[in-house]
Amino acid sequence: MDYENAKPQEKQKEFEIPGTEEKGKRPRFPMWKVILFLIIAVYFVFTLYRVPLLIKLGNYLIVEQEAQKADLIVCIAGEDAVRAPAVIDAFNKGLAPYIYRAKKVEPDGFDYIKKRMKDYPDGYDMFISILKGFGIPEKVILSTDKRVENITEEAMEVRKLALDKGFKSIIVVTSPINSRRAWVTFQKVFKNDDIKIISLPSPYQSFNPKDWWTSPRWIIELIFEYQRLIF
Repeated sequence: MDYENAKPQEKQKEFEIPGTEEKGKRPRFPMWKVILFLIIAVYFVFTLYRVPLLIKLGNYLIVEQEAQKADLIVCIAGEDAVRAPAVIDAFNKGLAPYIYRAKKVEPDGFDYIKKRMKDYPDGYDMFISILKGFGIPEKVILSTDKRVENITEEAMEVRKLALDKGFKSIIVVTSPINSRRAWVTFQKVFKNDDIKIISLPSPYQSFNPKDWWTSPRWIIELIFEYQRLIF
């Protein structure tokens, strides 16, 4: 062993600067700090822009177009207390000469009730009663025999009627929170037809995009509506 060369090497080690013995290795920034920073940043941005973002979420669901004359007013089945008054207003303004309302599939237990109470009304009967009560003649109200389960089936029934009657424009009336879904559905069903779809949501629903998050009811409704739009 060469003892003369060993001593200088030991002295050289003693005077090495800590950290220089393994070049290229740098201490990592802890991942938990990165995650914490991102959480704080997201929270800050959401807090700062929370209200505008929530308003946009509400506004996006509403599709309202300029009122104009058409061949048919379509009332999406359901929530007749909200939608029927808007249909009545549109008809009385002379926006269309006919009104369509689909007949929905009857709920479980309905047949049993009808056997005991023959005059028990379903949703369609209630709609007719409301319109007649406001002076709308029953002869202008159209429907089809097939009962529907969802808005896509409604749009398909409306398409059959429109093509049969030669209608070229349709006003779709529904609740504001459902209006984008209804409009998108009708656009898809009528995509190959030269028929104009006009969305006129009812002003009689209390949903307000400026404060919907203050009501548990509208929070739940909005979540479900976005879910239906996505799927």
